[in-house]
Amino acid sequence: MPHNASLDDREFSQFQAWLHRAAGINLSPAKKSLVAGRLFKRLKHYELKSYGDYFKLIMTDQRKDELQVALDLLTTNETYFFREPKHFEFLRQHVLPGAAPGKVFRIWSAASSSGEEPYSLAMTLAEALGTTPWEVIGSDISTQVLAKARTGHYRMERIGNLPQSLLTRYCLKGIGRQAGTFLIERSLRNRVSFIQVNLNEALPNLGEFDVIFLRNVMIYFDPHTKSQVVARLLPLLKAGGYLIISHSESLNGVNDTLKLVAPSIYRKP
Repeated sequence: MPHNASLDDREFSQFQAWLHRAAGINLSPAKKSLVAGRLFKRLKHYELKSYGDYFKLIMTDQRKDELQVALDLLTTNETYFFREPKHFEFLRQHVLPGAAPGKVFRIWSAASSSGEEPYSLAMTLAEALGTTPWEVIGSDISTQVLAKARTGHYRMERIGNLPQSLLTRYCLKGIGRQAGTFLIERSLRNRVSFIQVNLNEALPNLGEFDVIFLRNVMIYFDPHTKSQVVARLLPLLKAGGYLIISHSESLNGVNDTLKLVAPSIYRKP
């Protein structure tokens, strides 16, 4: 296959339209080289001459598996433990002290990527809630990152903001062939479940949540898609529950039911 296969504007617009339909994601023209770079391996794999040929391949009914591969490659986000620490502080100081004893406290990480966010939440709950039962659900559109999340196995450089005390209590340090990695310990891992959810479609029945984290995903949506996604989530948020988005995102003009209580933190009346 020629090494100079380049993604032309017409081909790029096919991927743009498909990704918007499938996942609500808006790819700006600036993302053209990212798309070309991430999909190039797949062209080589199938010995295809052009991105247009690859697009045709994933659109055929028999290739649902490859369609998911393409989706995984184009939707994977960078993430790390305790990203945007103020959100975790807010949980510890303002939300968890009010958790009803005896009732299961539930959090949904709705764009969980490779699992760092749900496990950060699980550590926070395990520390704060004592005997109060709790549950964390992580979901993502990408099956690939969910498979990674379920293993709970990470490279040491992913630690980011993970406090030493939590690292010692909830993580096992790899030795020998696993040196340079760590594993979330099993009893914590068992309390976090991961499922594939496309926020752009009707949601599965997940029950109601005290807190929903929807971070670092809204930036990819246009205003109409944002409104639809938030409207889908709202019925799953308990009255008085919190929706937490990223500091770089906003619900301005997206939803007027939720009340802003702190930057990027909204509450359902």
